[in-house]
Amino acid sequence: MAESCERERNLKGCTCTYAGCSRKGRCCECVTYHRRHGEIPGCFFSAAAERGYDRSVARFLRDKA
Repeated sequence: MAESCERERNLKGCTCTYAGCSRKGRCCECVTYHRRHGEIPGCFFSAAAERGYDRSVARFLRDKA
């Protein structure tokens, strides 16, 4: 992945609570992964919705309603 995806800097603001996430702090990889799966990254959700690990578009829309 590109060096412009600065993991150390991104880790400070990463809101993902999934302990097993290998993409934590690697925003470029995270967005690519979730997009490939028809999902939205956890950082787009409220804190409460993010903890549910449902990254679907439908859940995102309910969260923002």
